[in-house]
Amino acid sequence: MKLTPGDQSPGQDVLSGDDGQFSFANVAPGPFQLTIAASGFAPQTFSGILHPGEIQTVPQITLDVASTSTELQVELTRAEVAEKEIKIEEKQRVLGIVPNFYVSYNPDAVPLTRKQKFKLAWKTTVDPITFVLVGASAGVEQAQNHFSGYGQGAQGYGKRFGAGYADTVVGTFIGAAILPSLLKQDPRYFYKGTGSKASRFLYAIANSVICKGDNGRWQTNYSNILGSLAAGGVSNIYYPAKDRDGAGLTFVNAAIGIGTTAFGNLLQEFIIKKFTPNVPNHDAAKP
Repeated sequence: MKLTPGDQSPGQDVLSGDDGQFSFANVAPGPFQLTIAASGFAPQTFSGILHPGEIQTVPQITLDVASTSTELQVELTRAEVAEKEIKIEEKQRVLGIVPNFYVSYNPDAVPLTRKQKFKLAWKTTVDPITFVLVGASAGVEQAQNHFSGYGQGAQGYGKRFGAGYADTVVGTFIGAAILPSLLKQDPRYFYKGTGSKASRFLYAIANSVICKGDNGRWQTNYSNILGSLAAGGVSNIYYPAKDRDGAGLTFVNAAIGIGTTAFGNLLQEFIIKKFTPNVPNHDAAKP
């Protein structure tokens, strides 16, 4: 960003932060002109008059892709924008603790690249809180003697923990990285936030079986559906023999996975945002 005073005195240059915010200090009263520029985008200007003792807030400025940019330059720029948006999403934690990375509060978020989808899946599965939640779930299963074939004691707990963590890793990578990359779909939930409660309820439920494609259009969420089936099938490998039921276990686990996604979306739409710090303000999503 460059600020040029009307009296032609030396201008000021600043860089915006990750959230796009910028400010200038010690600006002399009088006319001024702002020039906003970014690689791959057409520059924009804003003119105004600053009165003595006044703090002026500039309206939101949107940069258009430069018509002279090559296709490669545009793609590189989109990847850079997506990377900045991911950095914001990675700061989203419920109560400042639990990861909330797969929610976008920006309805016009740039699609993730293949590398970024895998990076987000990796960051989710190795987050310390993921291990804590899997450990707590394994403890409940052991207390209820769920999957009794694993037995009790430290060995039984270890097997339950391993199976639970394997479910998390397999489900996350297949449903949020591998299939979204192959099918060109976005694994994130796009927060709606406006409209009647009924419309938001239906939107959240529907987003367990529909999603945004990398082309920005809504489509069947094959990534989540097939990912749940694949994860359910893989789980047959390491669950106790007495608890395996071939196709039955696969479809039960898949249905549980889709249902869990729908329930999680409802929490995202109506509750979780209130308890998540560092949430950016954007216009609501439109399905």
